Amino acid sequence: MNVESYLTYFESLVKNPEPPAPYNNPDYFNYAKLNWSRTSRWLKHGTLSHQIKETVVSIKEPQHWIIITEPWCGDAAHVVPFLHLIAQQNPLITVDYELRDAEPFRINQYLTKGGKSIPKLIVRNAAGEDLFTWGPRPLGCQVIYDKLKTENADFETIKLELQKWYNQDEGKEIMQELNELLK
Repeated sequence: MNVESYLTYFESLVKNPEPPAPYNNPDYFNYAKLNWSRTSRWLKHGTLSHQIKETVVSIKEPQHWIIITEPWCGDAAHVVPFLHLIAQQNPLITVDYELRDAEPFRINQYLTKGGKSIPKLIVRNAAGEDLFTWGPRPLGCQVIYDKLKTENADFETIKLELQKWYNQDEGKEIMQELNELLK
């Protein structure tokens, strides 16, 4: 699906009084609602660095980006909007959005440490060959996540700490990492 289809799907979930599974579970529904707010905020107020704009504009060959995500994913709420804003800078970049938990289950070919971690960005050339993958989160955020997991922090603590990190970073590390990969 394209970005418009994905955002329409996402919004329909949070506005549906009887959403489908897993969003009929109040926890998933509340995550999705919060993530819709965060996604909308970043799409409206996220700003790209001059450096990433310059790098993306300089891409001369077509690229196909596949973003594997889900509305319930907290990392995706902060990452996917920046991926969208970055891809918009060059008409040679086409983007498809896929749900992790739906056909074609592409995530099974792109596991992170054996897990189906999302969001996952797959960047391919015109021949359909993978140029690189990125995700599920920037390194600085991953370091915090790994530290908290090692300390057996509860889920709520992890969520709050990652949220703080994303808010303070404002997409800078995502842009830096992608800038290096796209050069």
